[in-house]
Order: sequence, then structure tokens, then C-alpha cells
Amino acid sequence: MRWRYRDTVLALCTLAFFATMVARLAISPVVPAIEDEFAVSSTVVGVAMTGLWMSYFLSQFPSGVLADRYGERLIVLIAIGGTAVSSLLIAISPVFAAFVLATVLLGALAGLHYSVATTLLTRTYDDIGTAIGVHNGGGPAAGLVAPVVAAWIGVRYGWRPAVAIGAVLAVPIFVLFAWRVRPTEPRRPDQPMRERFEFEALVDLLARPKIAFTVCLAVLAAFVWQGTATFMPTFLIEHRGQSGTTAGVVFGLYFLVQGIMQIVVGAASDRYGRELSTAGCMILGAAGLALLIVVPGWLAVAVAVVCLGTGLGWGAALLPRFMDELSEAERGAGFGLVRTVYGVVGALGSVGTGLLADLFGWDVSFAVLAGLLALVFCALAVNRLFGLGY
Repeated sequence: MRWRYRDTVLALCTLAFFATMVARLAISPVVPAIEDEFAVSSTVVGVAMTGLWMSYFLSQFPSGVLADRYGERLIVLIAIGGTAVSSLLIAISPVFAAFVLATVLLGALAGLHYSVATTLLTRTYDDIGTAIGVHNGGGPAAGLVAPVVAAWIGVRYGWRPAVAIGAVLAVPIFVLFAWRVRPTEPRRPDQPMRERFEFEALVDLLARPKIAFTVCLAVLAAFVWQGTATFMPTFLIEHRGQSGTTAGVVFGLYFLVQGIMQIVVGAASDRYGRELSTAGCMILGAAGLALLIVVPGWLAVAVAVVCLGTGLGWGAALLPRFMDELSEAERGAGFGLVRTVYGVVGALGSVGTGLLADLFGWDVSFAVLAGLLALVFCALAVNRLFGLGY
């Protein structure tokens, strides 16, 4: 098969997503060490991580507007370079307040990537579910690398060198992207940016029935993804009694499965439909969480990792639903807008999961996450059963 330029774009967009995700996920395996050094609770660390993910999603809509004005290539480069700088700032934070600020900055800069890169890919690929699935695979691939490496570095050298791996990976990927991806033509170079932020136009887009329904589903699914990504290693340590290194390995395997299955889920959504594929993901994800909570032994962990990794790859099935409803001219800012809305609310998964764990224990906290996935499945089933058309 002949390698084409669009394959280069897909590969480098995926690597860029990999770099920005490594920087964010490198924090989770060393949360217990961060809590010890700064003498803070899981709820407080959850607030910091919620700040990271909220700022990540808040920057999605502006990123689309900026890309329409200046071109996708420049915005992706800013995202990768900013990821490197903010990762270093986290690693050298002298007090918890500085850690929080640097973490929020990391989210804001890393968040410039996803919507812009996805829009760029929709300009070059017809099978967008498959392309988005491959691109999304950069996140789980980071999840395979970051937890294991960060946990190992954290045990040997401390949490600060562990979170600095985000900068180490981002720099060479920045160079590759700048070298191999051509400048992209802006879609709306002359339109005043203030026009893109008019409140009435934004509300009209979000009020479309199919988009509003999909946003609600994505909020619940993102809440679960955030809570799992932030606290799964801590859950494995505190609830199942695993060591920090072992928890990091399991967390990495979860992301390995997610990386592989993102592509499968995306292809299934192109072939069998967005709703059916998303519903299947919800059932598998809920089953994986239930196994982790109540069933002891390594076999249960292995099956749970497969189910949960597949289920939380829902983005490759659900997110193309937005693109199906947006015109080509709307996709840049429009996709960024819906990403911001569902992501900001879904980012509460970090603080919500940490708070529930502090109040009621890790079993209750993760049981709530499983219940939210079941709720998404029920909403999809009702929509299909009664032909509501959402």
C-alpha cells in the first residue's frame, strides 16, 4: 500500500495527541506521592485534576475559532510546545497552589490540539469514524506508556521527574510536526473573531435536538472517563491492595486495550451505526467497572481491563455523531464548541470521584461511574425503541 501525505498527517496528529495525553496521564500514577508531599486529600487533588480537564475542554471551542482564522497546523504546534513547557512547570512546582496553576495551564494548552486535529482529518478522510478512531488511539497509547513509566520513575526518583516525561516526549514530536506537516489554509481568515462568539448563534447550534441529546450522553460518558483516568491507579492500590507499580501496569494495559479497540469501535460505528456501537461500549464499560469492584482475583482484573478499555473507547462511536450533524463550514468551531460543553461538565468526574471516595469509599465511588454508563445505555435504548429521532 502506497504511503500518502494524508497518512503522514494522520500519523503526526496521532503522535501529537499521544504527547499531550502523556503529559496529562503521567500525573495519575503518582497522585499518592503528590498527596503525601503537599499533605492534601484525594478530594483536593481531584479539584486540581478537574481544573486540568476543565481547562482542557474550555480551550476546545476557542481552538476551533483560532484554527479557522490562522490554520490548523499553527494551533497544533502551539498545543505541543505548550504541553512541554507546562509539564516542566508542574515538575518544579514549589507549593500546591503552583502545582494547581501549572496543571490548569497544561490542560488549556494541551486542549488546543484535539478539535483542531480532528477537523483537519475530516478535511482529508471520507471514513471519518475510522480516521477518528486511529487518531483517538494516540490517547490510549499514551495511557499504555505514561502510567508504567511514570509509576516506575516515581518509585525510583520521585513524582517530579515522573511528570516531567510529558516535556521529554513533546519536544521531538513538536519538531516532527513542524517539519513534515504543511501549512494549512485558514477557513475564515478575514472574519472578525468576535462574530464567532455570538451567544445566539452558539445556543442555536447546541439546541439542535440531535446535538443536544449527544452532548448529554457525552457529558455522562466523559464524567466516567475522567474519574477512571484520574483515580484508577489509586483505586487499584486502595481497594484491591495492589502495589503502585502493579497498579501502573494494569492502568497501562487498560489504555493498551482502549488504543486497539478505538480503531475497532470507530470502524464499527461507520459500518453498523453510531448508536449501536455506543450502546455496546456502555454495557462493556459498566461490566468492567463492576468486575473491578466486586470480583477478586487476577482473572477478574484481566476481563475487567478488556471490557473497560473497550467500553471507554466510546469516543470513536459517539463523537462522529456530532460531525454527522454539522456542515463542513461548521465543523471547526462547532465541534470545538460541543467538546467544550460536554467536556467541561464531564471534567467534574475527577473531583466527583475523589469526593465520593473520601465520603463513602472506592467501591461506592466506582459503582456510581458504572451506573452512569448504564444510564447512557438506557437513554440510547429508549431513543431507538420509541423512534424519538434524537
